[in-house]
This record gives sequence, structure tokens and C-alpha cells, in this order.
Amino acid sequence: MSAPTPVSTAAASAPPHPLDSAAWASLTGPHARFAEGQGRARRYRTDLSPFGALADPGDPRSWADLHRLQGAGQTVLLTGPPGLVDGLPAGWAVEALIPGVQLVATPDHRTGPDPEASPVGAAEAFEAADLVARTEPGPFRPRTHELGGYLGLWRDGRLVALAGERLHPPGWTEISAVCTHPDHRRQGLATRLVRAVGHEIRQRGETPFLHTGAANTSAVELYLQLGYALRRTVEFAVLRTPDVEPAADSSST
Repeated sequence: MSAPTPVSTAAASAPPHPLDSAAWASLTGPHARFAEGQGRARRYRTDLSPFGALADPGDPRSWADLHRLQGAGQTVLLTGPPGLVDGLPAGWAVEALIPGVQLVATPDHRTGPDPEASPVGAAEAFEAADLVARTEPGPFRPRTHELGGYLGLWRDGRLVALAGERLHPPGWTEISAVCTHPDHRRQGLATRLVRAVGHEIRQRGETPFLHTGAANTSAVELYLQLGYALRRTVEFAVLRTPDVEPAADSSST
């Protein structure tokens, strides 16, 4: 697959785009009710998502606040542009670094309700987590389904395909956890759910976007066919905080 051309971005003088720091925009905006914070750092409650966020990755104070928020020797998942972990403060360790891409819906992207898709709530959360563990589309915690509308398709009483909503910057909603059981692939189930979740997002007057691993070319090709466009490359970084206990700072509130 040839590399798609990124959507042109706004001029350098323009205000930051919400998707430039999607987790921060989400945790300080529509998902603030799910957030825990310390000064210039935020994170989702751990039973919802492993994502954390910084007000400014170039500001050492943001990293110090994230250390205080997480505690010593704890892991956190951050996402941002390539180079996110360049120049990490002393004591921070990179556990995993995954190149990714961010895609946004174009005016021509295809959506539509699916009469067979059913909501995934608390009663189905364990089954959803099991499917995610089998297929590894990304992290899924016991209460991840509360972040937005998750939909599933069942066969013979078993959940075989899943997609839902995760990050929620103002005006945007991320489609996430797109996965299909290996026994039911190549039947168009993921396509149907991406369209159905996208339809719900559009009904609210918001715009869908997606993240996926850069190496997952089949997923990227699917999203391009559905009318999404590559906006930028990103990195997903699993980091471990320094082992020393973080210093108290009453100024970071």
C-alpha cells in the first residue's frame, strides 16, 4: 500500500488543533468528569483507560506533575507527535513505543445505522474485554465502555465484533476498539460497526476520527476506503515513572 498524503494542517500561527493533543483536549473538556489531575497533568481513572496527558510535553513541570499524579514506578500511556519521548526527564523509562497514524473523517466518509448492532454495556463488558484480549486493537479496561457508545455484533450468542468511542476532544469523537473475532473475519463486520459508530457521532454534530498502528496497513486501507484521510503520524508511548517518590509541590494544583 502506498503511503497516503496527510491532510494539510493549519498555519503555524493558528491555535492548537484539538486533535494535536487529543487526550489532553478530551480530559480537560468533554471527558473532564472521568479525569484525575495534578497541575499540568491529567489521566483517566485507571478502570476506564491507561491514557494520561500533559499540558505541554516540552515543559518539565508537566512531567513533574504527571510523576506526582501517577506515583513512583507506575506506567502511563501517552500519545502525541513523533518525538514525544525525546528528551525525557531523568528517571523516566520507555517501556514501549508504537508508531501510529491519526485519521479524520472527510465530508465523503460513509456512515449508517446497523439494525443488528447492539449496545455494549456493563453486562457485556467482560465479553468485550475477552474479545479485545484475543484481537489486541488497543487497551480496554473494565469500564472503558462508559467512555462512549460501544456497539457489538453477536453470532450464536457470542460477541464477535466490536467498536466504540474513546477519546472525546471538543467537537470530535474517536472510534476505537475496532476488532473482529478471528473466526468471523472477512465478512465486513468491522466495516459495519465503524459506519454505525460514526453515524451516532455524526448525529450529535461531531466528527469521527481514528488512531491505529502505522504497521496495521489493512486497517489503514479500510479506513481510507470508508472516507477517512490521514491527518498526521503519531506515537503511542508506554512510560514508567521514576522509581523515586515524587516531590510534593503545592503550586501544582
